[in-house]
Amino acid sequence: MPTLSMFFGIIVTMYREVGGRHKVPHFHAEYQGEEVVVCLDGQVLEGDIPGKKLKLVLAWAEIHHDELLANWKLLSEGREYFKIDPLR
Repeated sequence: MPTLSMFFGIIVTMYREVGGRHKVPHFHAEYQGEEVVVCLDGQVLEGDIPGKKLKLVLAWAEIHHDELLANWKLLSEGREYFKIDPLR
């Protein structure tokens, strides 16, 4: 999966999902072997990571919503994605 960003031990990825099970724009965040799938509106679709890390992910997603949506469109069209700044 293409890695969009990494911060505080969290790896954020997104990939082209043609006919996938989630049916909405989303990304994946992994922390220490646990994974959460988050819709671009901030709703957790599945999975779980520790609460403090999830709060960081959700804050980052809110800050970078437009960039996440742009990457979703690019990947859906089979085009190259771009990296997104980490949370600092």
